[in-house]
Amino acid sequence: MTILTFDIEEWFHLLDHPSTRAEEDWAKFPSRIHENVDRILEMLSRNNQKSTFFCLGWVARKYPEIIKKIAESGNEIATHSDLHQLAYQQNRAAFAEDLKRSIESLEAITGKKIRAYRAPGFSLMESNKWVFSELIQQGIEIDCSIFPAQRAHGGFANFGQQAPCWVDLDGFKLKEFPINVTTMAGLPVIFSGGGYFRLLPDAILAKLWDQQKYVMTYFHPRDFDAGQPMIQDLSLIRKFKSYYGLSGALSKLERLMVGREFIDLAKADLMVNWDTARTVYL
Repeated sequence: MTILTFDIEEWFHLLDHPSTRAEEDWAKFPSRIHENVDRILEMLSRNNQKSTFFCLGWVARKYPEIIKKIAESGNEIATHSDLHQLAYQQNRAAFAEDLKRSIESLEAITGKKIRAYRAPGFSLMESNKWVFSELIQQGIEIDCSIFPAQRAHGGFANFGQQAPCWVDLDGFKLKEFPINVTTMAGLPVIFSGGGYFRLLPDAILAKLWDQQKYVMTYFHPRDFDAGQPMIQDLSLIRKFKSYYGLSGALSKLERLMVGREFIDLAKADLMVNWDTARTVYL
């Protein structure tokens, strides 16, 4: 089961950077989202693939034509929050309002129920696990936010098996499709998206891919945009993680698609026997 997903946000929506964190600062950056989303949709069309697009509510209000185009191309729309803030930096009321606004903005365009959510930066952890209660209260059925190891932006180090499962919080259950990781030099590494996907050569990625029974991918429009400006005042490590390998990332993904089946979240949900899936109690 290899699930293909894209997080739809602008190129400047970097986490943990003061110049890009607040909505009022975003107008100073040029928009690149139309050409970047078109690049993804054209690639999917060439390869006869469908995907789940986790979209910001902000994108839906500012560029409704983008959400409409994604939906009309037969791809699934889910929410990636409204304003792309780290969930653990929000209190419960702020998170609930952000989630509500994102769902309403997306549903107003698609006319379909938003069933799935992914937190920016996989920013869920023990201290804000109340997020799952808010998701359930607002009609979300599937979460894709859990990072099953400790990391800078959160994570659940004791989550266990990386596979579709139920998450149970105080007796309320939600379907979970966690990110999956491998271990390199003793550290957890996400190889199915982001900087490590762009860094690792094809042969290593193909081997990692084929060793897994379950792979949850996550890509962003900026991952394939070699012409994007560089955000100033980034650390050297962050520059490397954010900008290395952009020019070859899309062709790398296409090469990995050869001989492998990629599916969207909706199809993956139907493939899981939820009656026998394990339950993780948080």
